[in-house]
Amino acid sequence: MRGELVQKLIARGLATGGAVLAFLVVALTGATSWGLCLALAALAATVWERRVRPGADSIAETTLIAAGVLVGYARQLDTGFNPTLTVTAAVLLGLVLVAGPLRQAGDLEIRTANLPVRAWVPQITTVLGDAVAALLALLALAALAGLPAALALAATLLVGVAAGAAALELARRRFRPSPTGSAVSRALRRHRPEFVLHFSAPPGSEYQVTMWLPYLERIGRPFVVMVREPGFLAPIAAATSAPVVYCATTRSMDEVLVPSLRVAFYVNHGAKNSHCIRFTQLTHVQLHHGDSDKAPSANPVSAIFDRIFVAGEAAIERYARAGIHIPAEKFVVVGRPQVEAIEVHTRPKSGLANPTVLYTPTWTGHNADADYCSLPVAETLLRRLLDRGATVILRAHPYTAQNPASARQLARLHDLLAADRTRTGREHLYGASASRLTLTDSVNRADALVSDVSGVVSDWLYSGKPYAVTNMDADGDRFEQRFPLAAAGYVLRRDMTNLDDVLTRLLDTDPLAEARWATRRRYLGDFPAESYAEVFLAAARRELDPAWNAPTPRAAAEAPLSRTT
Repeated sequence: MRGELVQKLIARGLATGGAVLAFLVVALTGATSWGLCLALAALAATVWERRVRPGADSIAETTLIAAGVLVGYARQLDTGFNPTLTVTAAVLLGLVLVAGPLRQAGDLEIRTANLPVRAWVPQITTVLGDAVAALLALLALAALAGLPAALALAATLLVGVAAGAAALELARRRFRPSPTGSAVSRALRRHRPEFVLHFSAPPGSEYQVTMWLPYLERIGRPFVVMVREPGFLAPIAAATSAPVVYCATTRSMDEVLVPSLRVAFYVNHGAKNSHCIRFTQLTHVQLHHGDSDKAPSANPVSAIFDRIFVAGEAAIERYARAGIHIPAEKFVVVGRPQVEAIEVHTRPKSGLANPTVLYTPTWTGHNADADYCSLPVAETLLRRLLDRGATVILRAHPYTAQNPASARQLARLHDLLAADRTRTGREHLYGASASRLTLTDSVNRADALVSDVSGVVSDWLYSGKPYAVTNMDADGDRFEQRFPLAAAGYVLRRDMTNLDDVLTRLLDTDPLAEARWATRRRYLGDFPAESYAEVFLAAARRELDPAWNAPTPRAAAEAPLSRTT
């Protein structure tokens, strides 16, 4: 996005410009102290650049800074040729040159959480670049203070020994691997997981996993979560006691997918799922991370999985409506266990005075045909709700901030609600206060929903309460054909010309109350409320039972996969 690009360009300019300026001041002027101070500022810029540009190559900048610091150190000591500083320079140059390659090699190592394995090599290689920056900062401060060069050499050798140990261990693992497997593999063999949850997604998508973790734990069998991007390791590990492993390569997956595993679960259609699908000894089960009428919910790639767990019959119809043929035996209707704690209202809610309305705009999507976002017209909607005395809970999609225009539109809505709260005292929830609520809490607090086309509508449907769906395509009657779930709600047109009528039906008369129950059964299954989640748990346990299930050949699925690659 534009904002991120500008930030990266600024970081690059500060790091490069600062390094060059610091070296020139030290090398070509007598202002050594000023040059060392500039070197400290340039180091801070290189560290910041690595934060905003992970994996940024700063060898040239760091080399210039190191040269400037060492020249400045020699001038501050004013002792002529200094063997100690010469050795320090040699070791320091080696550290600068190997920090990047060691980090790249360490990134290929398996990292773990919630598993009794000491993975010290990735820890060293990850922080080595910052350690070199900290070392250079220490040398610059030592030079400014006129401390002996022996202290500089000692600090440099300490970092050098750590880097050398990590390099030797990485080389040993590559060229002389243990005959009993890696420490991670041995620990997982002792853990004996029966299923793995494989996850790969863009940053900020951990909610796709965390919504399933409580139910995977309730299956009652040991399991492991495999993430394919390092940023997910910490947040997902914090949400479960199960082992979580980060695998950067398919080779590392070979170590993690131990013989005790029988089933692999997935929560999206990430491209890296194909890396795990190749393990044909496993049964591969797609869970999805929500149920909606969005186009991505009927992805032809679903055909590559052995089983597709769906919330209700409507999901199966969705694939057929999209022209995607998948054998009926692959589908398993399990409901949507995440809705089990939603309070069900069997009596219609009508004539609501001072209602609480949940508004859940979605994001703009990866492609124009999946852009259902109503944020561009949301200000008119919220103002009319406020005029009716409504208290608003605003929950935006986690990806909203990825689009600068959407982020600005959302900020204006926050300002609007904040101003109304100051004026009326109504306790609107938005931003951080809304994010502290779970979706279930938000649904239970609200009397009605206004949502874009998204999985939130399916979850809300379980409550039996009224809802409205925004039609951002302005395609009239075809909207309900494309998104049948909207037919049991009140469709709000993009131009807002029917806004008053929709709000009257949503909050006052609710003529579709009975129709919602039939839709609820189609979308969420007809299961008893007191044991709703047990349907999913029983289905998952059946897949884990060797006597019940065996992986089926996937040859028939190769054609749908090839059409999407």
